[in-house]
Amino acid sequence: MRFCRCSPTALSWLLLLLLVGNAVSEPEEYKTYIIHMDHSQKPLSFLTHESWHRSTLRSLSKPVDDHELFLYSYNHAMHGFSARLTPSQVSEIRKSPAHLAIHEESFGKLLTTHSPKFLGLRHSSGLWPASSYGEGVIIGLIDSGVWPESESFNDRGMPPIPQRWKGKCENSTTSPFPCNKKLIGARTFIKAIQVNNSDQADNSPRDFLGHGTHTSSTAVGNHVPGASQFGYAKGIARGMAPRAHLAMYKVSNTEDIAESDVLAAMDQAIADGVDIMSLSLGFGQTPYFRDVIAIASLLACEKGIVVVCAAGNQGAYNSTENAAPWITTVGAGTLDRSFIGTVTLGNGLTLEGKSTFPESVLITNASLYYGKGDSRKTLCQIGSLNKNETTGKVVFCDNAGITIISEQISELYRIGANAGIVVADRIPFGALDDLTIPILALPISSGTLIREYIIGESKAEVTMRFVLTSLGTKLAPEVAFFSSRGPNPINPAILKPDVIAPGVDVLAAVPPFPKIRIGDYVLVTDYAFKLGTSMATPHVSGVAALLKAVHPDWSPAAIRSALMTTAYTINNNGTSLTNQLYAPPATPLDYGAGHINPNKALDPGLIYDMDTQDYIDFLCGLGYNDTEMRAVLRQSQWNCTQKETDLNYPSFVAIFSEEANSPKVKNFSRVVTNVGEDQSVYQAVVGNSTALTVRVEPSTLTFTKKYQKLSFNVSIEIDRTAPPQTYGYLKWIDQRNRTVSSPIVVLFS
Repeated sequence: MRFCRCSPTALSWLLLLLLVGNAVSEPEEYKTYIIHMDHSQKPLSFLTHESWHRSTLRSLSKPVDDHELFLYSYNHAMHGFSARLTPSQVSEIRKSPAHLAIHEESFGKLLTTHSPKFLGLRHSSGLWPASSYGEGVIIGLIDSGVWPESESFNDRGMPPIPQRWKGKCENSTTSPFPCNKKLIGARTFIKAIQVNNSDQADNSPRDFLGHGTHTSSTAVGNHVPGASQFGYAKGIARGMAPRAHLAMYKVSNTEDIAESDVLAAMDQAIADGVDIMSLSLGFGQTPYFRDVIAIASLLACEKGIVVVCAAGNQGAYNSTENAAPWITTVGAGTLDRSFIGTVTLGNGLTLEGKSTFPESVLITNASLYYGKGDSRKTLCQIGSLNKNETTGKVVFCDNAGITIISEQISELYRIGANAGIVVADRIPFGALDDLTIPILALPISSGTLIREYIIGESKAEVTMRFVLTSLGTKLAPEVAFFSSRGPNPINPAILKPDVIAPGVDVLAAVPPFPKIRIGDYVLVTDYAFKLGTSMATPHVSGVAALLKAVHPDWSPAAIRSALMTTAYTINNNGTSLTNQLYAPPATPLDYGAGHINPNKALDPGLIYDMDTQDYIDFLCGLGYNDTEMRAVLRQSQWNCTQKETDLNYPSFVAIFSEEANSPKVKNFSRVVTNVGEDQSVYQAVVGNSTALTVRVEPSTLTFTKKYQKLSFNVSIEIDRTAPPQTYGYLKWIDQRNRTVSSPIVVLFS
């Protein structure tokens, strides 16, 4: 055996070669990146953006094989491309003057579009499987039409059209309109609107506003994977009753509606044989005998049709619409979902804010601008900022109250800011809609941290990320700030709204119309967020369809009772429901009986039922004359068996006079029907607030068979220290801890 004797110099060179060899043997890892480019930088020599994008990759110091590693060129939803790149190639692209932003592609799991999950609807148990997802039920929507080609209205997995269906699908030679086993009927009732808007000629049930498509898909939309608004809330879109059938009755092709059109549509829906009627519209507050929706709804109720209507979007107290006691009136609540972006400061601190900017951008190590020394610039007041100072920077706008947010965003648009940060604990309605530059809204506490960072750092930088969806947001639900509240302006003795349901940032189908312009391009989406009691209403309509499928013999009053007595008033933080924009806690005047709980409504235990004669007696007690009674009842003869306005309603409103010698006790009588087990015993539990005493007689209800009816009396007593409004509750709780809950409201006239 021989050994090689090597000099120290030779050994050093050998070691160096080994190190170099090891470095070469560990190539950089390729990952997928999305690169946003400034399309205005495209040289004229390139005919297309894609050819420019590919050339950019080939011109790198380590050229990219654009045949294998180039993925997509984007020309509409964004400007740029995606490709498989190494970190060093990414670093080189970042130095290009055409580069705007770049981020590594992320992966996640499929998610639901959330409101069904938020409502507790599951495939494995509860109301969905029990009702076969609403199979065989027909929901008629009175709205702005429908976009039949939307994937939400595909009929995959749908059962045959019920033989009892008498409706039809209107078609026109100029606008073909396909129906199927999902969308089984579509008709148009806009003669009155077209008389007043002669330039709006339209004879098709097709939706050109987006409102009706959104509400329809919320109620009955079929399963659609991958739905989102520009990446936000991406998941499976589905309606509340995905196997129910849809019939659309178009009453508007503008924002306006006419009473005669709506009345004709409701009349036709009744004749066609719908089971549920859903109206996300209204005509303000008017006596029942002048209210076309109330009048038509009473006839529908006689036919066993559940009518569900929006409470209105006025947000004020004493502003509820569609408040007839035979209508289920729906207010709006929030979801536990928010759409966010993040900002990471140069010191490593990451803060989270709100944004709906429609592009998945990552802005890295951008200079942060703050108008120190000029109070107008620090607040980004209109006309205050200088483009020369802000070019290529992220502009920080300090807190100036929620009323100025929209002005700050306008100023950021005016100067063409690269991106912006605004600060407010509450964001005004619509302020963050349709953002055309990356803007993040942070709470005041986070804004303070950013301000301190800028003041203490000579070269402040930030990294921003957008198109993120966060679940589990607290507090939720809250009563939406725009949701109309009680007392009921037509008859305060009937608590309205009855319930609340999701109505804020609801994702559902829309016609594929232009949504937002980013630079020179217009973005289009076929699923979008909307908010309003219009969006809350189809949630309840869909759940009502599920209940109708399980309990086809239940009356509209029974279904409303099941929704009300099982509603909840505790949020996901374990505290009482709150208002979205108001400091005081929410009350039954805001949310009625509470937020719907579909699975609980499947088996409510007891129901407060009513029939047409109960409503006639209620109307008799209102003091209407014969002409007014004929108008609301649509008949010349009726029988008043009693002149009492105290309906067998699942809520209690006691109205007292402020006069010193007026009675301080109000009495109510109620009848409940056992729809649970034959042998059931319920105990009364009351919640009394200060200056309020509630007594129930008897305090125990013992049922020996299903459908047995038992009556009880409630007395509500106040003392002289009672505030203008006070609240309590009555709960019937059985041996299985099933709870039948009713709100109590005390008002002074």
